[in-house]
Amino acid sequence: MGSADHASHEHHGPGYASPADAMKAGPEKELYATALYEGTGIEHPDYLATVDVDPNSRTYSQVIHRTDMPYVGDELHHFGWNACSSCHADPGASRRFLIAPGTLSSRVNILDASDPRAPKVHKVIEGEEIKERVNLSAPHTVHCLPDSSIMISMLGDRDGDGPGGFLLLDQDFNITGRWEHDSGAMRFNYDYWYQPRHNVMVSSEWGAPSTFLPGFNLEDVTAGKYGHAIHFWDWEKHDVIKTVDLGDEGLIPLEVRFLHDPDSTHGFVGAALSSTMWHWERKDGDWTVENVIAVEPVEVAGWPFPVPSLITDLLVSMDDRYLYFSNWLHGDIRQYDISDPAKPRLAGQVWVGGLLGRAEEVQGNTLRGGPQMLQLSLDGKRLYVTNSLYSTWDNQFYPDLATAGSHLLQIDCDTERGGMRINKDFFVDFGKEPAGPARAHEMRYPGGDSTSDIWV
Repeated sequence: MGSADHASHEHHGPGYASPADAMKAGPEKELYATALYEGTGIEHPDYLATVDVDPNSRTYSQVIHRTDMPYVGDELHHFGWNACSSCHADPGASRRFLIAPGTLSSRVNILDASDPRAPKVHKVIEGEEIKERVNLSAPHTVHCLPDSSIMISMLGDRDGDGPGGFLLLDQDFNITGRWEHDSGAMRFNYDYWYQPRHNVMVSSEWGAPSTFLPGFNLEDVTAGKYGHAIHFWDWEKHDVIKTVDLGDEGLIPLEVRFLHDPDSTHGFVGAALSSTMWHWERKDGDWTVENVIAVEPVEVAGWPFPVPSLITDLLVSMDDRYLYFSNWLHGDIRQYDISDPAKPRLAGQVWVGGLLGRAEEVQGNTLRGGPQMLQLSLDGKRLYVTNSLYSTWDNQFYPDLATAGSHLLQIDCDTERGGMRINKDFFVDFGKEPAGPARAHEMRYPGGDSTSDIWV
């Protein structure tokens, strides 16, 4: 974590005592983004890019360091911290290490970020060891737990079939086993978020690695090879207590987010293929889920069916006022006022690529691909966006990303009245990287962010 984070929390653990305290932290100076070469034809390891996001710096909007992974072929995807605000009460814990798994290799790379501008490889857990020890593969979401252990959602078994499960590591990054006891009706796995105050964890479903790794095939949807359910778990017992089937209106539910207020039972999940947003809450002791936003498909020349927006990422501002999500195929990012979480109200929209031809230019560059991963500043004023989803899917829907690479954008957000606009002074072109064009995916900050910190 940054020096300011250390100084202000000298007698506490990592992160912040509350979301309100997080919002008072200074603006981010560096940003980390996973960057990958899988599917580009370039035989080079994936890497973690450190980007200067300080507008007062001479290297503003530039990649200032690249931490290469030890091996080629990881397919870096999501990554996370060894400790976050859930460990704030533990003065012995420190937000020092990044856990960066590869979904293709099943390897888990551990990076030491004690120098926030130049992380270095600390340890590698081999994918074969994970398969042998716990019969799991294809790591995805990384969260630290309040006891300083680390949990990673795993999307398949050793053969790449569902339903997957949850891998546990201790604070020294040793495999300790699997978290789940009874996974109930879970057929697939993807993202998860926990909230101990309500003794609950929520998880979602993508598909088995054997299905999504080769690319997207519409016939796999009709064959039932993709998910359409979310699962509510008993956090203490590690058992599924309720499964909600979202049906045809909830195909491929991906990212899940609780509101940041740990007393709240409200949360959201975006169903990618159905292009719908679902809201959950606990009412009278039971978890209820309803469809609150639907993005209509659009007719596009050359497509045999109306093109779905494909909601691929979402996040909630630290004050729980705004919900943001990206429509990867349509090309827009939306901002919704969720002062009433059950009734989101569209507050802003910006076009940054996509198939509908509505993208702007930034610094003379036509925006390519579509908006995918999102990360919001702690104060809610700056939204960062990358445009790569998954290598095989990129190659199907946006093949130019393999040769032209990704870009990283910054969106200015009006936190008072709502609204968004592209910051034309900020543009990171991953098409001009030293080893060749790379594709950027998830992002984090040294001091924590809107999608990794959980309060307990």
